[in-house]
Amino acid sequence: MTIGAVLDESWTLFTRFFGRFFLIGLVVFAVVNLVYALVVEAISSDEAAGSAVLAIVGLAAAVIGTTWLQGAFVYAVQDARDGTFDSTIAEVFARVSPAILPLFVAGLLAGIAIAVGFVLLVVPGLYLLTIWAVIAPVIVIERTGALEAFGRSRALVRGHGWTVFGIVVITSLLSGIASGLLQAAFSFLPRFLELFVGGTIAQAVVAPFVAIALAITYFRLQEAHEDVPAAQTEP
Repeated sequence: MTIGAVLDESWTLFTRFFGRFFLIGLVVFAVVNLVYALVVEAISSDEAAGSAVLAIVGLAAAVIGTTWLQGAFVYAVQDARDGTFDSTIAEVFARVSPAILPLFVAGLLAGIAIAVGFVLLVVPGLYLLTIWAVIAPVIVIERTGALEAFGRSRALVRGHGWTVFGIVVITSLLSGIASGLLQAAFSFLPRFLELFVGGTIAQAVVAPFVAIALAITYFRLQEAHEDVPAAQTEP
């Protein structure tokens, strides 16, 4: 397993089925960014009560939407790896529904721990970000519980830590740059439309590649460990 191989397969799937991946992201980000734009408008107009309610709704929409999207992209990649994309978008979202709760719990716990790691010394945050990189695919594909997924992700990453770290860093940097450029292209619009339209399109274009790369990383790690004798995978 190499960084180049994972990124190459990720880019191939991303470009070949771009329309499907874009639509999956568009469905979620349209809702999330609409609520976010409404929150910003309410805050700027100083409507305290309304903005507080919208802020809570916006946070809930963002968390639930992102969680659902993570799982949806894992199923989409699993479907597309054989060269065809047979599932409809509705089927992709329906299949991931049972995994929403463990995805949410695992994402929340991992997010808090990684954030604390970055605040403290940065390095612990990067370490946790690496060993927990494939938590979402583990939960979705293997149907594990939220807590069990942490250990399973770490076991899969073991022996390939620097490769996974490189994939996470490279995809994060590329997505950050691409998202910034795309959103900047909509800066001429009124603030509400810039956030809603620009943010939705930028995220729907960029987010799939990162999710695809992490899903491919999971499948490649699975394959790599299957090729290694059990005794060699022990710590």
